[in-house]
Amino acid sequence: MNKTIQASNLVELKKQGEKLVCLTAYDFPTAKILDEAGIDMILVGDSLANVFLGLDNTYEIGMTEMLYHLRAVSRGVKRALLAVDMPFLSYQVSIKEAVKNAAEFYRAGAQAVKLEGASELTLEIVEKLTEIGIPVIGHLGYTPQSAGTIGKGKIQGKTDSSAKNIFEQARKLEEAGAIAIVLEMIPADLASQITKSLKIPTIGIGAGLDCDGQILVSDDIFGMTEKKLSFVKRYAEIGKEMNKAAMDFAQEVRDKKFP
Repeated sequence: MNKTIQASNLVELKKQGEKLVCLTAYDFPTAKILDEAGIDMILVGDSLANVFLGLDNTYEIGMTEMLYHLRAVSRGVKRALLAVDMPFLSYQVSIKEAVKNAAEFYRAGAQAVKLEGASELTLEIVEKLTEIGIPVIGHLGYTPQSAGTIGKGKIQGKTDSSAKNIFEQARKLEEAGAIAIVLEMIPADLASQITKSLKIPTIGIGAGLDCDGQILVSDDIFGMTEKKLSFVKRYAEIGKEMNKAAMDFAQEVRDKKFP
């Protein structure tokens, strides 16, 4: 738990059978707490649009917001591998634009960037970023930035053709140089097959037990969000505790008991 996690040793951790523990963070205090708790990878996810900024969709934020939160998180991370989501349209337009934006994240403290999907352009971007020394994490299955076309919150890989496509995409991402792949909301048996077929680790979210690691949104496990997804387990009810503390403070001020 005390060793520093780096992009270069993820494959070795998979060989050793060590499960990767991953959570999201969007601010300095949360990042510091997660890092000190021994979390292996901290992701500045574009999920901050929903859970931190109160927006409806991840595509409503861009490089400005992601860079701001990445810099805050990076100040709290000493041990974990720090990754960041490349937001919508920061890499889907061209290789040149993708390299420019990934380099900005790298300079701001990210140790890896995460891209959704495995289109021909995305695979070329993975190859290029790997070539210049910026580690890339893939993301397959349910990809939130594509919710407008695949449907919001729908499990992927349920048909034979869809499962075969995701399997092939995972293989192509590994060949392109990805250091790991997030598998989101796909059948557990498909995730297991992909995990066994790859040398690089898989990180599941709603993809069963057999992935090499697991990732969840921190706000979900802390009880800070209202909705509870079927694959999420709440480990605390911090939201309720904060509400109670605020109400107690308000009551004591009104009753002239504080200060």
